[in-house]
Parts: sequence; structure tokens; C-alpha cells
Amino acid sequence: MADEKLFSGIKAGAIELKNRIVMAPLTRNRARAEDDSVHELQAKYYAQRAGAGLIITEASQISPQGKGYAWTPGIYSQAQIDGWKKVTEAVHAEGGKIVIQLWHVGRISHYSLQQDGGAPVAPSAIGAKAKTFDGEQFVETSEPRALAIEEIAGIVADYRQAAENAKEAGFDGVEVHAANGYLIDQFLRDESNQREDEYGGPVENRARFLKEVMGAVVDVWGADRVGVRLSPFSDANNISDSDPQATFAHAIKLLNGYGLAYLHLVEGQTGGPRDIPEGGDLKALYDLFDGAKMGNNAYDRDKAIEAVDTGAVDLVAFGRPFISNPDLVNRLEKDAALNELDPTTLYGGNEKGYTDYPALAEEAVAAE
Repeated sequence: MADEKLFSGIKAGAIELKNRIVMAPLTRNRARAEDDSVHELQAKYYAQRAGAGLIITEASQISPQGKGYAWTPGIYSQAQIDGWKKVTEAVHAEGGKIVIQLWHVGRISHYSLQQDGGAPVAPSAIGAKAKTFDGEQFVETSEPRALAIEEIAGIVADYRQAAENAKEAGFDGVEVHAANGYLIDQFLRDESNQREDEYGGPVENRARFLKEVMGAVVDVWGADRVGVRLSPFSDANNISDSDPQATFAHAIKLLNGYGLAYLHLVEGQTGGPRDIPEGGDLKALYDLFDGAKMGNNAYDRDKAIEAVDTGAVDLVAFGRPFISNPDLVNRLEKDAALNELDPTTLYGGNEKGYTDYPALAEEAVAAE
């Protein structure tokens, strides 16, 4: 068995982890269409992957307004809470730890996914010119409307209630999704936030929404069971900023004041190259944070071991390898071959390409 630091335990805030390998949040679009709830299929899927030191669930909308894709789960109704209880109980029965990622997509949505066919909301009425999935096909995101200032407190309240619901569902904590061009990221970036009130203009104002959301969630859970995800140099969902280093340095300084469980950074492009643009300094951003640091993007075994051994990060999040390898931690420890991913089953569907990938022991039996 491998004895590298990657496979040793660590405490992230108040959450005791048996290793430093994290299952990244992975949208799989398999929630019930009628009520956006998870069910027994997700319970099996996550329990199979409970060997991870920490599981971060797929992003889960905090309200109907926060939905941006067909068949993604929510955490705002009793049916959704009850569905997630099945997941947390199954993961805990296998000795795992699991947090839920709280999500509001903002402008990355479509009229057909919003209540009564309304427009998606955003800091400013600026379209994303991105794509989303409406249940039948990929479509252009709809033009958003700018949030009235009096509406913002209501969204913060939705985050607070979602955090309360996550506690009722039995999670070990929550992660606030502030990355990848979704609502919090839209407020942070000066391309998508051109407001002229106290939520727009200088970075101190643009970070106000993040600060208010974090305050609400931390008030429910305590900071040591809350993480946050940022993607400083990613242009996912057609997001941009004139000075991302300064913007995210400010955001991380703000976050550092809470004493959070961890900071989760997408290193480079989300699901793409790890390159950092000119003027960007990932290490400088990590150095601003005093808690556990989680790196994410295109890590393999060797890169993860090196990053943890050198102290570049404390935790490494793996995404697609966890989809096709439910026993990924065991495979990494043994330096075993990984199952090949079937990309045609990533989004939507049933157990095929979801809960039917074999573990090493099952492969051995099949080979006999």
C-alpha cells in the first residue's frame, strides 16, 4: 500500500478525513424530473465512492430560481431533503464524509427552466452567450434581468435555508459554489457585474454578495464545516474579469477571516488546461488562505502526490476519474490501472455509466 502523504488523514476544519483525496462536485443530471430530488440511485453512486476522504456532491440549487440545467438536484424542498438523507446515510454507513455544494446559477439558465418561464437573474442584464441543457437539447442561455437590490437579501436567505436543509439531511458540512461563472462569480467579476449600487463598482462592493452568503451559511454551520469553491482564472460559462488576480486576492482575504474548513480552487480552466494567464499567480492566492487548501483540475496520481508532499495543497479533488472508478482511492494507493470513462453516459440516463463501473475486486472475479 502507498504511504505517501496523499493517503494520510487530515482535519479540514472540524471534518476528520481519512485521506486527502476528494471527490469533486460532478453534475450528472439524474435527479427526478418531477421534483429535482435525488433517490436510491444516487445513494448507491455516492456510497460506492465513500473511500474518498471527502465527497462533494454535485451542485444543488438553493431555490427553483437557482436552477440552470435539466435534472439537477435541489436542496430547498422536503422531498429533496428526504432524498439527500438517503445519500448521507449510505455514505456514512460506508465510513465516508460528504458535504453538499450549494448552487445558484444566475444567468446560466433558460426560460424553460425557470418558474413560470421567467427570465434568469444576474447582477446586471448582460447575457452569458453560453449554453445549457433544457432536457431535450443544448440551448443558448436566456437573456437575464438585473436583480433589484431588494431581491438580493432574499437570495441570501435562500442560501441560509439551504444550509439549514443540508443540516437536516445529515451532511457533514457544505461547500458554497462561487466558481465557474455562476451567480456569486457573476457578482465578483467586473465583466458580468456593472451595477452602480453597493453591489457593483470596486471589488469591495462586488464581493459584498459573497460576504453576505458566507455569513449566512457560516451562521448555520459554523465556519469549520463550510468550504468554498473559486475559479480565479477560468472563463467557464463565458465569464471574465479585467484583473482576476486582484479580484480573487480580495475575495480570498475576505474568506480567510471566517476560519473556513477549506478553500477549493480550480487551477486554470475548468475541465481544461491548467495554464495560468500572464499576471496570474496561483501560489500567491493560496498563500492568502490559512486553512486547508484543495487543488482541482486534471490531477493524476503523481501530480497529486507531489502537490501534497510539497505543501502546494493539502487536498486534491479528482473529478472524472471518480466517475469511472468508484474505488479510485484504492486504485491510486496500489497504482493500479483506471477504468476508461464512457463520455456518452456523463449526463442524464440511469445506472449505465453511473453505478455499473467495476471495482478492482469485481474486475478480478470477472477475469477468473
